[in-house]
Amino acid sequence: MKNRWSDADASQCVARYAAQWGEDLALRTYTSRLLGGDEGLVLHGGGNTSVKGNHRNILGQEVPALFMKASGLDMAQIEPDGHIPLDLESLKRLCTLTELPDEAMAGEFQLHRLAQGVAAPSIETLSHAFLLAKFIDHTHADAILVLTNQPDGNMLVREALGDGVVLVDYVKPGFKLAKAVAAAYDAHPGCRAMVWMRHGIVTWGATARESYEAMINLVTRAEEFAARRAAKPLVVVVRTSPADAAKHLVTAGPVVRGLLAQPSGDPDRPYRRVVLQPLVSQEVLDFLGSDRGKELALTPTLTSDHLIRTKVLPLWVDNPEYSDPAKLRAQISKALEAYAAKYRAYLERHAALMPAGMKPFDPLPRVVLLPGLGALCAGKDVRAARIARDITAHTLAAKAKIAAMGTYQGIEEQHLFEVEYFTLQHAKLRADEPPLGRQVAIVTGAAGAIGSAIADGLLEQGCHVALTDLPGDALDSLGQELKTRRGERVLCVPLDVTDPASVAQGFNAVIKTWGGIDLVIVNAGVAMVSSLEMMDLPAFQRLERVNTEGTLLLLREAARHFRLQGTGGDIVLVSTKNVFAPGAKFGAYSATKAAAHQLARIASQEMAELEVRVNMVAPDAVFSHGGRRSGLWAEVGPDRMRARGLDEKGLEEYYRQRNLLKATVTAQHVARAVLFFATRQTPTTGATIPVDGGLPDSTPR
Repeated sequence: MKNRWSDADASQCVARYAAQWGEDLALRTYTSRLLGGDEGLVLHGGGNTSVKGNHRNILGQEVPALFMKASGLDMAQIEPDGHIPLDLESLKRLCTLTELPDEAMAGEFQLHRLAQGVAAPSIETLSHAFLLAKFIDHTHADAILVLTNQPDGNMLVREALGDGVVLVDYVKPGFKLAKAVAAAYDAHPGCRAMVWMRHGIVTWGATARESYEAMINLVTRAEEFAARRAAKPLVVVVRTSPADAAKHLVTAGPVVRGLLAQPSGDPDRPYRRVVLQPLVSQEVLDFLGSDRGKELALTPTLTSDHLIRTKVLPLWVDNPEYSDPAKLRAQISKALEAYAAKYRAYLERHAALMPAGMKPFDPLPRVVLLPGLGALCAGKDVRAARIARDITAHTLAAKAKIAAMGTYQGIEEQHLFEVEYFTLQHAKLRADEPPLGRQVAIVTGAAGAIGSAIADGLLEQGCHVALTDLPGDALDSLGQELKTRRGERVLCVPLDVTDPASVAQGFNAVIKTWGGIDLVIVNAGVAMVSSLEMMDLPAFQRLERVNTEGTLLLLREAARHFRLQGTGGDIVLVSTKNVFAPGAKFGAYSATKAAAHQLARIASQEMAELEVRVNMVAPDAVFSHGGRRSGLWAEVGPDRMRARGLDEKGLEEYYRQRNLLKATVTAQHVARAVLFFATRQTPTTGATIPVDGGLPDSTPR
């Protein structure tokens, strides 16, 4: 465990925050970030930190306060306002109570807040309030969980950490844990730290640095102790390379993603899909292929803090048939049925503990373990799936270390249920889902004006979007721009729509990232200006390869993928008004796009049985989107300007004046038409939306 304290960085944090928040909270922010930035200590909103001080109220009075980390907040990114001030004296008086229900405790937190805000204080607030120390740090350090999740955990902790570290047996987080912590603290005057069995470690100090360094030192001792005791490491029986695992992922990802989708009851949006994050590494493959891998994997989580992300247990699939997708689907489907039956039995065993008004969660796993592949971790979006993946990676690594020392012993099932259905824990996960938050899209020709607008529109609605185009600066710059604004829901995939291998590789890249695809936007296209009399055949064939064959290859790959995934999907072709109203000297473009349009209409008939809808949008001239110029109009615009004696601005005005609405057709307009189909506003397939301001000669409409 590396001590990352830096006097220079600490001083910089004080200089930035102390004037507004005070030096104590500035340093509390600094060391919280140090803890949150180390995955060996906390993961994704886990852990807690606090500092005791004074808060100036509206009357100018100094009130003793506990500044407590907000529930679910990621310490690695925390700001000073992420520590909520509460009336310390009022909280301390709660220690005199013998009982305090969870809802009443949450009410007390709200009652005694000294500043308003959206986030709620951590459920472990009272544990921090009842301890006397000024700075308090709490983490779920992997090394501590390795020691505590064993039958002789108490003895191991004492031997590893020495005197002065108090042990508290597992207690559900909240008031009962706080009472146990207070009693243990009072019974051991002068203690310097506390280990909560099968939960984590707490350190404290008079300064932020003292508390932080106590954490680092104790966790380091636990790591070193476990390493010395590692006498029986796992033995790999079946070894798989990451390269072979990646091949298996391409087949298994869509199958698992499809089977984890839940029926919604909505005929237009029949499935509540998940996004997958694969966990494929040599360490994980060796764990799953080891002599005790399955036995270890099918044990409860390391700490109850992980439950809301991963459920109690993963699903294990024996001997997956990667070479036969039909057999693989049957295997996984059967395994899921068995998992769901066991989960329902678990619910029945603990029905009396279910909080009033709380509904059972779906009975499907969040983590699927497949020997020869790794782990597939599911969530409502990529962030939720990534959190499950990261927890799974640390869990398997910790369990391997436990196996090398002795025997794994996790939290009792009743306690697991209490936390899995702990309303205050789940409150931090609630968030409105955007319309396309569970969807994955691939957009071809994304680096152009229309493609970039469609991608941005999909991202605005929560979609995960793979940007594809020919490799180069245009695609790279778009990816960088959108990733800056939209984060990990953006993926860049160089792709040539004229190359069958490139198209397949593009789909596979998305599968390896998010598990599958739900929406295919066929947008890549090229144009040229030439009369039929003077048409150059190789030039025509170039358009035919991109506009027609490219569409065919994408439709073909999409159909194969949607059949494998089994949850339907959508395809939207960016067609053109030229299909209905072709123009002179635009024959190559009009003909090849008309062929693509016809292929999409046929696809709407052939893919309906797969629950796939195929629709088209037919825009008139779109010249740019922000700073991105249309590649098509860069090609044909000069000829059109010469033919009409216009400059660029005049040409755009010409196209505006020729439609009935006198409207300038923009890339955003095209994107909105795509979104109409992508969000399934009507039960429609095989249809075309004109985006042209009204052109009488491009009917039928």
